[in-house]
Amino acid sequence: MTFTQIIDFKTSRIDDMSRLMDRWIEQTKGKRTATHSVLGKDRADSTHLVEIVEFPSYDVAMRNSQLPETDRIFREMVALCDEMPTFTDLDVVRDEAMYKNNARRLMEMFSDQPELALLDELLAEGYHDHDPTNEQDVIGMDAVRREVEMWRGGFDFAFTVDDQIAEGDRVCSRWTWRGSHTGDFMGLQPTGMDVSMTGTVIHRFRDDGKIVEGWWQYDLLGLMGQLGAVEG
Repeated sequence: MTFTQIIDFKTSRIDDMSRLMDRWIEQTKGKRTATHSVLGKDRADSTHLVEIVEFPSYDVAMRNSQLPETDRIFREMVALCDEMPTFTDLDVVRDEAMYKNNARRLMEMFSDQPELALLDELLAEGYHDHDPTNEQDVIGMDAVRREVEMWRGGFDFAFTVDDQIAEGDRVCSRWTWRGSHTGDFMGLQPTGMDVSMTGTVIHRFRDDGKIVEGWWQYDLLGLMGQLGAVEG
């Protein structure tokens, strides 16, 4: 589960505080585990600032806080504040931006990741895949890997994500798939042809960002037509 820390403070020495934050980033380069940070100023009170810092997990955030540079910068930050800053620790229970990124990463891994065992970084155990072109749903890591290997055996391919919409625990991705027919696919011998097709997939996510279910729709008939397997 991702983790966010909100630091709420007041200071009349904003320029000094900004320079301090720049120094913290420089001193912890390569060690700092935060993935994103935002510093905002209250419109109604220019001395009131809020920093929002995101981490992959609480444990990772704690490793960051234990850095000697972090402790030193914190003491200097307190000295610049008009009063003691407050800290709010939040476990992120829904992050649509993370879900969209993970949906995109999954399609990249299908084409680029040589170690398919690493799919479990994004897919939950027991992942359930709905694909109308398959007689049976694909369920579980081993079945997903076999499905990916079947496509890789027939094509060198890549996805382009054309559009994404996120709502709640679901992300819909509209994509274009392009490949070169380099191996046997559904009984068709390799033609060397460059082919493409379009489609969509809806992914359902768990709170920690792992994907638990997917629903695919794509133009397999159009792809087979390009390969000369069907007429028209």
